[in-house]
Amino acid sequence: MLHLLARYRNEILVKKITMPTKLITAIDTADRKTLDLRAGDTVRVWQKIREKDKTRLQAFEGLVLARKHGSEAGATFTVRKVVDGVGVERVYPLYSPMIDKIDMIRRSKVRRAKLYYIRDKAAKEIRHNMRKMLAIEVGQNTDTKHNAAASASATATETSTVSEGKK
Repeated sequence: MLHLLARYRNEILVKKITMPTKLITAIDTADRKTLDLRAGDTVRVWQKIREKDKTRLQAFEGLVLARKHGSEAGATFTVRKVVDGVGVERVYPLYSPMIDKIDMIRRSKVRRAKLYYIRDKAAKEIRHNMRKMLAIEVGQNTDTKHNAAASASATATETSTVSEGKK
């Protein structure tokens, strides 16, 4: 609504102009507003991808780390997944027309509103697994030593029984 101010004989006149509102987006805002999306949820976000003159849907499935700005017009949510050992995060606007639908896969019980510590936890776990892999390759792992010693003794006994059989 616009207000126009005009002066007429030292009197201020206010004229209200109403403009018709246009529906710009094709999304159901009421549905998105009532979507109960929280940190800790595993969701699949179907995003519209435009390639030349065609539009296709691409799914991005991951853990919701945070939801910001409630259910207002600028509300966003962050989704994280791990692809080939690399963490990928995407921040989606809740009312984006490029999002076709949001599927709830799993709901987890969490005690935090923002799960940013998952980034560090995942990195620490990857480093721990890498140390295990390096230890196995070098042969410092005790289980590997025992397995190697057992297989060496087994081959030694087989060769001795075969050589005794030839005599």
